[in-house]
Amino acid sequence: MSGSESPELLAKRASGEVSVEDVRALTGASTPHFALQLAERISALIAPLPADHPARVEGERELARLQAIAFHGEERDERPPSLAEGYERPLPSLAP
Repeated sequence: MSGSESPELLAKRASGEVSVEDVRALTGASTPHFALQLAERISALIAPLPADHPARVEGERELARLQAIAFHGEERDERPPSLAEGYERPLPSLAP
């Protein structure tokens, strides 16, 4: 993930013309590995917006979700991967 910001988003942030779609574009493919970096970008993007702005509301909702997946991971199946369908049994060297 690049550390630089999109010039278009910087201009939108400066003018206060941030949209819900801008927030969703940043968080669309979020994973636990990049959740904190995305949260930082979302925070900066929505900071100048008023509390009732739709993009700020969406951004705050996404910030909560990003915090959750950053610290707790992303659950996709209640069973451990070694028991989930489609997974092989662990190698003997990795088994408890």
